[in-house]
Amino acid sequence: TRDTGIKEIVTAGLQSVCYQTKDLQKTMEKDGIRPVTLRVDGGMVVNNWVLQFLADILGARVDRPDMIETTALGAAYLAGLQAGVYSSLDELSKLWRCDRTFEPVMTKDKRDRLYGGWLRAVQKL
Repeated sequence: TRDTGIKEIVTAGLQSVCYQTKDLQKTMEKDGIRPVTLRVDGGMVVNNWVLQFLADILGARVDRPDMIETTALGAAYLAGLQAGVYSSLDELSKLWRCDRTFEPVMTKDKRDRLYGGWLRAVQKL
């Protein structure tokens, strides 16, 4: 509408990332995999609102690590594993630390209604 401003546009953009993650979750479920926890990383994860909305839309726990740039950290860990600094992937997995956990609080009815709206909007494209 004409009343749509920058706040609404930014919110829709952030929500779209969460809805696309829900799309991936649905695909995984078709393959018989139902993740109960999602570990996230990257710059966007400093936004608590986004992570709460993600947990709500997924209906799953979302864990944010202490070190948010875990992609680069993972590459360094694998280099350390190859160089013998670490002895196993199990040793590396124990180094991961959670900063905050986001639990879903949205009702299933609301989650289904919002996600249904996303699917209808995407279908129109």
